[in-house]
This record gives sequence, structure tokens and C-alpha cells, in this order.
Amino acid sequence: MNNEQPIIVGLDIGTTKIAVIAGRKNEFGKLEILGFGKSNSNGVKHGQVLNIDETIKAIRTALDNCFQSNPNLKVSEVYVGIAGHHIKSLQTRGDIVRQNTDDEITHKEIDQLIDDQYKTYIPAGDQIIDVIPQEFTVDNFQNIPNPIGYGGVKIGANFHIITGDKNAIKNINRSVERAGLFTKDLVLQPLASSSAVMGQEDLEAGVAIVDIGGGTTDLAVFYEGILKHTAVIPFAGENITNDIKTGLGVLKTQAELMKVQFGSALANEAKSNAYITIPGLRGMPAKEISVKNLANIIQARMSEIMDFVTYHLKQVGLDNRMLNGGIILTGGGSQLKHLIQLTEYVTGLPARIGFPNEHLASGHIEELAKPTYSTCIGLILKGYDDYEHNRKQFETDFRNVEVPENLKKVDEVLVPEVGQGEGMPSTTLKDRRALTNFWSKFKENIIDLFKEEEDKRL
Repeated sequence: MNNEQPIIVGLDIGTTKIAVIAGRKNEFGKLEILGFGKSNSNGVKHGQVLNIDETIKAIRTALDNCFQSNPNLKVSEVYVGIAGHHIKSLQTRGDIVRQNTDDEITHKEIDQLIDDQYKTYIPAGDQIIDVIPQEFTVDNFQNIPNPIGYGGVKIGANFHIITGDKNAIKNINRSVERAGLFTKDLVLQPLASSSAVMGQEDLEAGVAIVDIGGGTTDLAVFYEGILKHTAVIPFAGENITNDIKTGLGVLKTQAELMKVQFGSALANEAKSNAYITIPGLRGMPAKEISVKNLANIIQARMSEIMDFVTYHLKQVGLDNRMLNGGIILTGGGSQLKHLIQLTEYVTGLPARIGFPNEHLASGHIEELAKPTYSTCIGLILKGYDDYEHNRKQFETDFRNVEVPENLKKVDEVLVPEVGQGEGMPSTTLKDRRALTNFWSKFKENIIDLFKEEEDKRL
């Protein structure tokens, strides 16, 4: 146990799910997950809280589930992710003249320079969410990634300022507060997801993080170690579900199930002779749905989302010749079959799925390493960044809190398969888990898919 480190809690208020994860860094600097809870989200549309009462209920349910996973946990302060159509960004420039020019530049002076940017003029009705420094200058020295330790008279920097609608921010804070919690900080979701799935090599190579959630697709672009651009694209997993519902004339729950279990982002890869049978409503005959038609609908919407990504990359001059690290797909929507191939085809960039296991300690349950929880893990990392740079006060004495058994990976043991008799080969849990990954499960056993409906909701 590492009682010297604070327990930091991330709260991801999404369009389809609300997740609460509590974590603490171990002696190796990796996150141990001490509590985990989730719930269905009902009061949020396109990343914005519209129904406060429904959102409060969902936050409390997720929180209760988190406490059930670890009864010794106390949660009062949370880092909260923010997204939505109202998010905007702008570039500014700031400088300060130092008082003690003989001393080396300190963290305190950099924090002062950042704090000054919160006075930047922005349109009425908006509020500054975050100020992110890009490259620094010290006197005549340009493009300094980190000026701490330098000497000079004048420090300056270019800044990426993220703003949001005051009322949207107020609704989030009100929901969190009325659920019995305090918002330690609001963090832009693509930045949280980026910190969870990105390594130092990605930062240097240049990457675009595309976080496909339920209500929005969030974009963060990094080049030469600097955040160059952020954007919120107003289409995501819910839009695909609604397209399927309308295009195939099915219920929304059926559309969601079909998307998760049989959906593909490439129509050419779907079998033309495969059909899904949907039970008829109230005595009506069953409906046959073509897997090919389903893939066509998904591909159309996903191509549109990737066209937006390409548009934003061109806007900041970072087309396919500049980002050597390519595109990292994360969020629940990134688990769609053949999405990597579609992304590469539309954007011309290499793509991969980003899992938040880069910063997680080993031995956790596999559920926590899903792209769905990238934002939550990233929020905890943001909290640790604040703690390590003394930006905020944290309580650090949590003697009784250990990683609960239900969040630890089960040791590998020999277990018989269902229906396995004498003389039949045994299999390990690890072998069975290999069969339960997202894609091969569809090929192996259709019945299991319906059992795991809740786990597989995007």
C-alpha cells in the first residue's frame, strides 16, 4: 500500500453511460484502481446535461456501485470530464517580465503566466475551461517546450484556450453538487482521454486522438510535443444507433444491440448472405435484417465523422504527411469492427485503438482497460498532475483503502467448458478470455452476446 499518495476520483458524465473510477498511484507510478462504478445515463444529450434530476440519479447510481466495489472508499471530490457542441477553442499569446532575473525560472512563474490568460476576453455567455501552454519563449530563445531552469528577463508563451457555455458548465457543476460531490476541476474530455492512451513516443511523433463517445466525437491533435488543436464533432455512437433505427425500422434498443453485436464500419467486409432475425412486435411476423445493409448505414455515418476529422487536421495544417503517429481511436465507439480500416481509408493516416492500460498497474480486471474508460482514467491522471505540481490540496491519509478483490484479475485456473466431459481437453480462463474479445465473440457464440448486453453497450 502507498498511503502517501492521494486517492483521486474521475467522473465521466457521458451521453450513454456515467462512470466513476477511484485510483491511486503505486510506488512505480502506475494507477491502482480502488473503486469502479457505472450506470446508464438518461439526462445527457450530445455531451450536455439537459435533465439535471435524471443526471443526479445516474451519478448517484454510479457512485453507489463504486462504493459497493470498495466499501472502505470515501468520495467527496471528483475530476469531471466536459464535452458538448458548445466547446470552442482559441489561440492567444502572453508574456511576463520577471522580477528576480538572476534566479532560474520556476513552476510558480509559469503558473502565474497561465493564470494571467484567464483574463483573456471571450464572448459573453462563455467561460474559460482550461488554458494550455504550447511553446514558450525566454528572451530571444524560441520554441522552448519547458522553460523551468532557464534564466532570462522575459517569459512568453502561445496558449490554447478552451471555452464552454456558462449554462452548460453550471448544469454539470449543479448535477455533481446535488449528487453530494464537489467538482475539483472540469477537464476537456479529449485531453483526459489523450493522457490515458498516449505515450511519450506518440507525443513526439504527432498524433490525433479521436474519442468516439455516445453523444460526441472529441478530437485532440498533438504535434512536436504540443497540443495544436481540439474540437468536438457533434456526431457519435448515438447517431449511428438512430440511423439504424430509422433506416431499418427497428426499436432503438434493437438498433443498439445490432450495432454492437453485428455491426461493421466497412460494408465490403460484411457478408451479403447473412441476416439478423428481429422478433416481431406484439404478434407481428419476425423481421429479417441484412448484415450488409446494417454495415452500409454504419459506414455512412462513420465516414462522415472521419471526414470531420480530416477537415480539422487540414484546418491546422497537419495533413497525412505531418502526423507520423497517425490516429489513435478510443472511447466506446472505437470498438466497432473494421473501424481501423475505414479510418485509414478516409484519412490516409495509420490508425490504432488506444487502450487506457498505458498508465494502469498490472493485475486489474480487463473491463477497466476498455477504451470506454479512457476519459475516466485520464481524469485521475489530470488530478495527479495537479498534485505533483502542488496546484491543489489533496487528502493523503487513506490507510484502510486497498485494491478490492473484485477489481483484481482472476488467477489462471483450469476450468471445464460447458458440456465438457471426461477425455475432452480442458481450457484455462486465459484461453477462454481470448475467445471473449470483441470480435471473435460474434463469430463464436451468438447466444452469449445477448447475455452480455449491458457490458457491450457503447
